Order: sequence, then structure tokens, then C-alpha cells
Amino acid sequence: MNAVSSVAVLDGASSPTERVAQAFRRIAEVDRPEVWITLRSETDVLADARAVEERVAAGQTLPLAGLLVAVKDNVDVAGLPTTAACPEFAYPAQETASGVARLVEQGAVVLGKTNLDQFATGLVGTRSPYGAVRCSWDPERVSGGSSSGSAAAVALGIADIGIGTDTAGSGRVPAAFHGIVGLKLSLGIVSTHGVVPACVDYDCLTVFAADLGSAVTAARVMTGPEPRDPRSRVWPADVRLAAPAAPVVAIPRIEDLAPLCPEYLTAFGETVAALEATGVRTRTVDVSGLLAAARLLYDGAVVAERYAAVGEFLESAPAGADPTVASIVAGAKAPAAHRLVGDLDALLRTKRDAAAVLAGCDALLLPTSTEHPTIAAVQADPIAINGRMGTYTNFCNLLDMAAVAVPGTPTAEGNPFGVMFVVPAFGDQVAVDLSARLLGVDAPALVDGGVDLAVFGAHLRGQPLHFQLEEIGARFTGTVTTTDAYRLYALDTVPPKPGLVRRGPGLGAPIRGEVFRVPAAGLGTFLAALPAPMALTSVELADGRTVVGFSCTHDAVDGATDITARGGWL
Repeated sequence: MNAVSSVAVLDGASSPTERVAQAFRRIAEVDRPEVWITLRSETDVLADARAVEERVAAGQTLPLAGLLVAVKDNVDVAGLPTTAACPEFAYPAQETASGVARLVEQGAVVLGKTNLDQFATGLVGTRSPYGAVRCSWDPERVSGGSSSGSAAAVALGIADIGIGTDTAGSGRVPAAFHGIVGLKLSLGIVSTHGVVPACVDYDCLTVFAADLGSAVTAARVMTGPEPRDPRSRVWPADVRLAAPAAPVVAIPRIEDLAPLCPEYLTAFGETVAALEATGVRTRTVDVSGLLAAARLLYDGAVVAERYAAVGEFLESAPAGADPTVASIVAGAKAPAAHRLVGDLDALLRTKRDAAAVLAGCDALLLPTSTEHPTIAAVQADPIAINGRMGTYTNFCNLLDMAAVAVPGTPTAEGNPFGVMFVVPAFGDQVAVDLSARLLGVDAPALVDGGVDLAVFGAHLRGQPLHFQLEEIGARFTGTVTTTDAYRLYALDTVPPKPGLVRRGPGLGAPIRGEVFRVPAAGLGTFLAALPAPMALTSVELADGRTVVGFSCTHDAVDGATDITARGGWL
């Protein structure tokens, strides 16, 4: 099998129950028992699918109707045990984790709980008493971890959505190895309520899918405030809703790419060239400070959070403890408090420095991992190989950044190679848009909210003031026309711009314009800076909507040329 096409996309099912039947046929076909820790019975999953069908028949709109979800087994699902891949740690979950519950509310169906590197400690997928999870396209290679089973379930065509976690790269490395998409949103945007902590301040709930659109659809449903989670966050009022039309993407220096194996180094260069071919400009920057910060996650005092999570439990020496995980967590007890204070200060300084390094860039493009090792190699050298694999992922949560992991240009052998678009906190939509650009697909909207703003002149795409919309991260949503209550005039301004004036129903003509979704804070910026005689007011559109739009005062058009007959400024 060609590795890049290893995702086994099943024929479209006509109903949720048919999708369940397909999935269980696929489970039998691939014979990968190590993917699952708890696989629900087909009877129980079918019952949930029938309930979804009944909800749809009753008129409910369910964007995820019948999609099947594989949930990493450090994430609670009510009625199923949570083990975190340690049998002695198991407890019956009384409530479903809030992020997963939101998927179920919108029609998704949980298949079961998947294998992982024990206590989400590792990037390899081999540190589990339930077995090493094998790569979907080469059983000799690791699947990547710690979210190994969820990624493999998607790549094998069993699940539509895989739910993972990501502290050091666990929602991204497995995506890279399987040629699928992994979304690691900004910290707190998807609540970790109901997740067994690894490093509680740096944990994320993540999404795997075979394509960007499916991943974003699931992630959008999962976002939102969770009052029971003290680390829950919401999109801020100034959140960017789109990447600019001519983005600038930072790329690392060649010396920063020294950890890459030769085939990955070549593939990264080809991926950069493919991105540039879409019109993206690249800028080489020094990311050595970021890579140094990444080492603090395991080599610094921050690792103490892992001991705080499960250290006392592992000190009881449970029989199912993975020895590598146990040794890492035991070592996390050692750092003194003053070292943690120093490391936290170092992270804040690195975060400041990173902002300076990436100033003027919309995102940073990085390889997701350094290599794709075999299971045998990892078993022979479990610490060093795992450490190398996190070279480019470990710093992300430490520095409060988001990342979207997508397939890059395959290696010369045709194997998957993954890259990440890394952005500052709340720049998630920009990373999604750039990922879509690289993949050659339409960019799905991740961020809900904002205000629709209609423009009719100098802020149209290609016009001299359009840059002001890009500066605030506005997102184009479509072309529109007004009702016939409006007239358009050419104003004597610099730069030239039109004035839209409402005269009344039937006293004007439909005027063409464009609508952009703008951040709420961006709308305030526009209003505060608006020069006379321009104004923002409600504008009636021919499709029945009323949106905020640009207009001008009536006295401003006295003596101006009436261009209504033109139908629009362009």
C-alpha cells in the first residue's frame, strides 16, 4: 500500500446505522486489537446511532450526525472505564468529558476508548501494557503517541474523528506519521474538564481527522467556555478570523533543521516550495530559542507537573506501570521549587523573544517530527528517540501557541511527512487557513462569533483601503446586493470612495458590495477611526438580512455624482 494513501476512506454511508456497520466490518478486516482499550459492542453503538436517526427524523439539525468518534482513554466517557493505559488506575467514568459531550450532543457516536502511551507520557505509542500501537501503513513502525490509538483508528478508516490530548505533541506527531490532520488549538479553547492530567497547565484536548474540513467541524463544536474548568478560555474580542490574502510565513534556518533525518529534510524543503507556489511569502528566522525552550518540558522543572498528576499513584508500584513512564514521573519529583520559578521566568522571556522573532509573520512552518522510527528501535532506545521526536512540538504549549498539523510533501519513498503551522494564542484560524492553502482545499471556518460588515467601496477586495480589514483579521463571507432603497454617489475624497445613502424603498437600486465577518473589537476600531462623512449603520440586503455597513451622511452627497446606475463602485 502506498503510505500517503493509507487512510482507508469508506464509501459514504446513507445512515448512521450503516456507518456503524461499516466501521465494525473495518475493525474485523484490519485486525488491530491494540488500537483499543475498551471497544463498545456493536449492539450498543448501533443503539446510539438509531437514537441519532430518530433525532434527525424529529427535525433536529445535527452537524455531526452519525460520525464515529474514537476517544483516547485518558478522556472520560460516561459508562466506560478510564484507564490512562494503566489497568490499576482504572475508574468508571460517571460523566463524559465536556469536549466529547459536545460532539455527542451534535450527533456524533462514540465507538470506544483507544490505547495511548501510559498517562499520556510519550510520543511513540509503545508505552502501554495494552500493546504497542502499530502504524496504519507499516506495522513495523510506531504509530506515534501518546494519542496513538485515536490517530490509528482514523487512519485505518474505522473512526471519522479521533480525540487525543497534546502536551508535548501527542495530537500532532501521530497525525504526521499517518498522513492525517491534527488540530491542537490554543490552550483552554477546548476544555480539558474530564481529562486525566499529564501537565495540567499545558494539556490540550485535540482532534484527528482524515481531512481538514472534518477536523475543523468537530473542533468548532468542542470549543466554548466550561465553568467547571479554571483553565477554560474563550475566543477574545480581537481574535483573527482569517489569514491575509498575501501571508508571510516564517521558516527555520537550515541549522535549526539539523535534527531532521535526510528524507524529512528534503521533504520539508519541497513542502516550503509548494507553499510558496501558492503565493505565500516565506521569511527565514532563528528558532533556536523556541527549540531550547522545548527542552524545559522534560529536562526542566516544569516536569514536576507530571509528578503532581500521577506521581503518588505510581509510587505504589502498580503491576501495569510502564517502566519508562514510571521512571520519568519518578524523576519529576526531584526539581526544587526555586528551579520551577526560574524555568517559568525563562518561558516568559522566551515567549517575548518569540513574538519579536515572528513579528511581521502570520505563522511559523515547522516539520512535525524528526523521523519515523520502527517499534524495535524505540524499544531499544526509548528515551533518546522519543526526545528527538518532540524537537519541534514540545515548546508549543509551554509558550501558549496553537498548531495545525497537516500532511506535507511525501518523502521520496512515498511515505507521509507532516508539517505544522504554528501561531500565537488565538491565531488558530490563521493556521487553519494556511493549512488549507497548502492542501489546496477551501478553508473552513473554525472561530464562531464576530460581526458581519458590508462594504461598498474602498474596502472592497483589491481596493486601496482593503488592507484595513486584513489588519484586523476580517474574513470574506460573500458578495451581496442591497435592496432598492439605496443610492450610490462618488465622493470627492482621497482615496476616492463612494457614499451609500438610504433614500427609501423603490427610490434607489440594488448596489453590489461584499460582506466580511470582523472581530467585535475590530468593528470598534473601524468606528473609532472612521473619518467624516462616513458612518456605520444598518444596511438592508436583498437576501433579507440586515447587517452593519458603510454609509455616509446625507449632506455629504450634495453636489456629488450619482453613480447608482452603475450598480456598484467597481
